[in-house]
Amino acid sequence: MYLKENCCSGYLEIQKRDRITFFFVLFLVLHLHAQTALYNSGNLRIHEDGRIGFHTDLINENTFDENLGLAGFYNNTTIVISGAFTPIFNDVEIANSSGVQLQTSVNVLNNTNFILGDFNTSKNNPGIYFNFLDNAFYVGDTDGSKINGYAMLTKQQNFTFPVGDANFLRPLTINSLSINTSAQCAYFFENPNNPSSFPQFNTDLKPRTVSNISTLEFWRLEGSVSSTVTLSWNPRSSIINLTEDINAITIVGWNKLANRWLALGNTFISGDLNSGLVSSELFVPDDYEIVTLGSLAVPEDILTLENYILTPNNDGINDVLVIEELELSPNNTLQIFDRNGLKVFEFENYANEFEGISNINNLVINRDQGLPRGVYFYLVNMRDLGLSYQGFLVIER
Repeated sequence: MYLKENCCSGYLEIQKRDRITFFFVLFLVLHLHAQTALYNSGNLRIHEDGRIGFHTDLINENTFDENLGLAGFYNNTTIVISGAFTPIFNDVEIANSSGVQLQTSVNVLNNTNFILGDFNTSKNNPGIYFNFLDNAFYVGDTDGSKINGYAMLTKQQNFTFPVGDANFLRPLTINSLSINTSAQCAYFFENPNNPSSFPQFNTDLKPRTVSNISTLEFWRLEGSVSSTVTLSWNPRSSIINLTEDINAITIVGWNKLANRWLALGNTFISGDLNSGLVSSELFVPDDYEIVTLGSLAVPEDILTLENYILTPNNDGINDVLVIEELELSPNNTLQIFDRNGLKVFEFENYANEFEGISNINNLVINRDQGLPRGVYFYLVNMRDLGLSYQGFLVIER
């Protein structure tokens, strides 16, 4: 084994029997030359049970991918990993209060041990990331040691991204219907209305069923497999500014096609207004630019049902009766009556089924041609919310 001050060319193997010699030589190099870097222009390899400790920058200009041992990053000043080649480590640990800055991606095959300090990537460049390959995992993630930037998974189905910012760990858990070829995540402690790395995501562009959307933080999640996600909140999230009812907390996402926020559900909620967890319904992450926390509107506040118009002429506009508020009440009943009080339509758990055609077996004439134009009267009963509403429906043909 040999080590040049600024260059490792040729072939360097770090084996168990070489540990003491290697660390002694590396210690001398770093103390004699504070600005040195380990420059790999050859072919580094860490054998099983071997260890290499980086106390200085790594400039990786050649393959560094057949590793079985441990690569550790130790110091109290920032270590930079750069170069044209992505290193592939087996086990990794970080104990550096100033962190490790990635200017090229890092792949990990097995375990990452977070002890102290962050792996940092630029949040303006999702092309550089800390990648957990196949069965890779990690331990020890805390507010003081995590990934501040982009984390990626490869060929994994369920995973918690240990992401955050400089001050807090803000993980995102993804549970997918099948194995992800890849998925990527980063956390931003920024207002989505004016983010530094993205266009604006106006929190006023939301459905009536959503009351408030966080203006403090969001997550960027990329993935092509239908998944649920779990987000957490802490005191800094200021959930009290979104809602006073923990059961109203939900996950929302900026939909790329609709160009607005949509509710992604709250299938599981745990905690209190200071800290807790919420899980979404299934969605495809790639359909959304970002996700964050929001709150559902109080039914009494949004369920001032209107009078409706129906024009069933197959032009794609008002062809069916849509009552958006019923999304909040899957246990509902809709009844429609004509001006004489004759019931012409009734449906349990209504979800946009009325097209102007009666489904009641009574004296309705020419049923197949649809109900005649005119004014009708509707009743809505939301049994699970304990709410009832009535109003008018106009059919135009």
